[in-house]
Amino acid sequence: MKIGDLAQRTGMATSAIRFYESSGLLPPAKRGANGYRSYDEETLQRLLVIQTAQRLGFSLDTLRRLAGHQGREMPHDLVMQSLQERLSEIDAMQNTLATQRQETEVLMQQLQAQWQQGRCLELGAGTPLVAQTV
Repeated sequence: MKIGDLAQRTGMATSAIRFYESSGLLPPAKRGANGYRSYDEETLQRLLVIQTAQRLGFSLDTLRRLAGHQGREMPHDLVMQSLQERLSEIDAMQNTLATQRQETEVLMQQLQAQWQQGRCLELGAGTPLVAQTV
């Protein structure tokens, strides 16, 4: 199939497909006598995997490491290790976001309490936010 057909089937821009090819995420396309790129179903499947992995937040470096097994089935243990690493990253981000949410709620409460008293909240550098009882 031509690059336009591949783009239509994946919903990707042709420039993205060329980028993935030039960066080693896809094997080089075969070229017809007219110079047009020609792609097979395996390339389509690889692009669908790339789309899924990107939607899940995998980095291009991780995708390149996995794509290094072109023409062969990706080792299951490497795939599972990459998925486990991603879950750990997600857990860390969730913890960071939970902390930020808690600090933001505390700041909102402090601001409201101070504003009700006609004052502005003054924060010093590195001052932790502490919940105040009103």
